[in-house]
Amino acid sequence: MENQIEEIKQKIDIVEFIGQYVELKRSGRNFKALCPFHSEKSPSFVVSPDRQIWHCFGSCGVGGDVIAFIMKFDNLSFIEALRELADRVGIKLRDSVVDDEVGKNREKIYAINHLASRYYSYILQNTEFGLKALAYLENRGINIKIIEKFELGYAPSSWDSLIHFLLKKKYTKQDLIDAGLVVASSGRIYDRFRNRIVFPIKNIKGNVIGFSGRLLDGKEKMAKYINTPETKVYHKRESLYGIHLARDAIRRENNVYVVEGEFDLISPYAIGIENVVAIKGSSLTYEQLGVLKRYTERITLALDTDEAGIEAIKRGTREAESYDFDIRVVQFTSGKDPDEASRSDFLAFKHDLKSAIPLYDFLFEITKKKYPDDTPFEKKKMGDEYVQYLKQIKNPIVKAHYVKKIAAALDISVLTVERLVARSKIRKKQSFIKKHKQLESRLDMIQKYFLSYIFQHKSRSKLISVLIPIITAEDFSIPSLQKILKNFYEFFQSDSTQDFNAFISSLPHELAEVADELYLFASGIDEFEKETIWDIVYELKQQSLRTKIADLSRSGEKDNEEKIKRYHDALRKLDKKEIEKMLRTV
Repeated sequence: MENQIEEIKQKIDIVEFIGQYVELKRSGRNFKALCPFHSEKSPSFVVSPDRQIWHCFGSCGVGGDVIAFIMKFDNLSFIEALRELADRVGIKLRDSVVDDEVGKNREKIYAINHLASRYYSYILQNTEFGLKALAYLENRGINIKIIEKFELGYAPSSWDSLIHFLLKKKYTKQDLIDAGLVVASSGRIYDRFRNRIVFPIKNIKGNVIGFSGRLLDGKEKMAKYINTPETKVYHKRESLYGIHLARDAIRRENNVYVVEGEFDLISPYAIGIENVVAIKGSSLTYEQLGVLKRYTERITLALDTDEAGIEAIKRGTREAESYDFDIRVVQFTSGKDPDEASRSDFLAFKHDLKSAIPLYDFLFEITKKKYPDDTPFEKKKMGDEYVQYLKQIKNPIVKAHYVKKIAAALDISVLTVERLVARSKIRKKQSFIKKHKQLESRLDMIQKYFLSYIFQHKSRSKLISVLIPIITAEDFSIPSLQKILKNFYEFFQSDSTQDFNAFISSLPHELAEVADELYLFASGIDEFEKETIWDIVYELKQQSLRTKIADLSRSGEKDNEEKIKRYHDALRKLDKKEIEKMLRTV
């Protein structure tokens, strides 16, 4: 085994190899570069041509040979990395070398997923079952060339057609469970993806790691999108849809367009925009940003700019600052998202992409629109929001630029802005929940606590039956939480398995990560330690009714008088003891 490993290493020049991934510059006998595994401004990554090794002398402190590099860079096991290098130099590995249990398990899942992808593709293009899905795709402007490029498929309505196909290939039921292709319930298994257009998700090497499925018939009371659950090869926080096709274009353009969903990627790709990836969550994660940093210094966010989209942009900003990216934001003039915009007017779409503005310019613009009045009080509120963005900026030159810009916008001195930033800084590093607890209103926290509580409840269906007459999505003020509650009610009223992981997988991309974070919210704070769930429900409903009354009263429209009266009646009849009585039965 050792002899063959050494033979592979001897056929690869480490400087030439690593030079394909980072820009190496000679420094004496060695070569240096910015480390590809962490953010830094001064090169600390050193490659030795003499010893054929590399090491990071920065915060990583990691190093090794060419095998260790490709393992870390592409997140591969030792055996997977060895196979990759052996293929490059034309060496066939002996069986004794690849006798690795972990590697074999991952390879088995890759093989199963590859077969599943081929199966779904065959159903779409070669059977009557796929005709409706094929027509749907063609109606969206996706031709057969693009279908084949992305290996799109269709999962029929059958509960077990994929199971039968894969069992005939000599795989076991447990193998299918491990791959995330089936759902196990009451000792039986059934196909996870049914009546859905299927998008294979690949890693950087082109292996199929999982799938996303879009419901074909919108009339069905099921989640529009579902995804493969976490497996040994699929990790949502690390995956980027389309990265295997986009990698070279991202390097070439030194820019990546980040979109929210599969169609938002495929439609631009069809008109020649190849440096684009789709996120599999509500915002860019630290892990996804780490992958992108290997190929580019610039990220251009081409997300929806509705309320939920802006929330996602704000969440991704904090993580992106860790890597010192140049971040831009696209504002579409010919559609609400990249899919719609690229299909309605592709010239305007391309112009919009080129006209992307710096992230903080975008955030300051939307904040200014929220507070149009030129009064001291409005300026105070505007300044409070501006300061939250300024605190996130790590680059001193960029920060100084925006300090001056904000000072001019508020007609105050630069020194005043700097004092506001210094005063508002949080002194202690805390967990996500505790850190943001200080910045959130009590109403926001109550909404999150309520969702966290019902997420963790043992009898979710029974609890929902009690809560539905009291609390609805309309009682929430945060758009993403509204959608999550609505989906939660619908899912657990119709799903007999009561599987919370399945619920998370059923959520649209932009909501799944938010729901994941909310799950432990109630366990991570002590704010409501002395309050019961009926206290929370009562206050949430009470605040909701009062907010509706206030909003309608401010409008001054006569048509609202009947609604105001109805909400006043509801507020008067709201009885905490009755709510307690109902919830004590659960």
